[in-house]
Amino acid sequence: PLLEIVSGPVMSSPKEAAAYAKAVRQILRYTGVCDGNLEEGSMRCDCNVSVRPKGQKELGVKVELKNINSFRFIEKAIDYEIQRQIDCVQNNEEIIQETRLYDSVKNKTFSMRKKEEANDYRYFPDADLLPLVLEESFIQEVKASLPELPMEKQERFINDYSLSTADSELITSEKELSDFYEETVKACNNPKTAANWVMGELLRLVNEAKVELDQLPVKPEQLGELISLVDKKEISGKMAKEVFEKVWETGKNPKDLVKDMGLSQITDESAILKMVQDVLNANPKNVDEYKAGKTKVFGFFVGQVMKASKGQASPELVNKLIRQELDK
Repeated sequence: PLLEIVSGPVMSSPKEAAAYAKAVRQILRYTGVCDGNLEEGSMRCDCNVSVRPKGQKELGVKVELKNINSFRFIEKAIDYEIQRQIDCVQNNEEIIQETRLYDSVKNKTFSMRKKEEANDYRYFPDADLLPLVLEESFIQEVKASLPELPMEKQERFINDYSLSTADSELITSEKELSDFYEETVKACNNPKTAANWVMGELLRLVNEAKVELDQLPVKPEQLGELISLVDKKEISGKMAKEVFEKVWETGKNPKDLVKDMGLSQITDESAILKMVQDVLNANPKNVDEYKAGKTKVFGFFVGQVMKASKGQASPELVNKLIRQELDK
């Protein structure tokens, strides 16, 4: 069935119109009404545009831009049409009530058909449909069956998980993504780190592999487990990124992969201290430079110790023990 959603004449810029269309699409996707795919025709947008001089109360002549199939084209088509109509007004040319199409290659609109009166909208001699009266109880029943809508979810994520407005908007942009995030938070109890992983590594792999969000090869529980391993200092953040890619490729759980890949983080302070002392003893010139005030050489020592431990030493302990030994 065809569902038509009509707004009032309350938008005053191409950006605002595109934002409205995105919000409508987001709600339709959250509620499962349709997939909202503009390019495949699941959803299209008709934009009615009119201009009026500043201070004039009456709206100008309305022109309809038909079947626009992307949010970017909504902005570009309206922007062009606004300028076209302004040019008409300034040149004392009549603006005709009509339907126009948008050519995205030429970035211009052109006339499709004229509509002078309301009757011009009638194409078939069908009788008018009778009014459909919905009981209030039915409306309330439908409302109760709706899932949490995106704007409500955005507010909850900001309040419950202390996310920024921008992060909350991105994570709730798709229902599947927000569900994945929330399940990850349940698994690791670390909302901020979970948000960083979802917006960073997860979306990076999604874009590279071009997979749909409902077909992810990684489960939220797996990402939650991985975040917990980092929080417990069993692996470093750098190791976690390696493991996450392997989880994506194999579907195996992070703990098993850490064991298989020999990536358990070294947290034995005496073992790391031995490596630090070996590196400092092998590089006396660099030690002298550091003690002479060239503190940038500190990074060299960190790199050498990490290399000696094959990347498995706790970076936090490495930094602490190098500083401790150099400051003796």
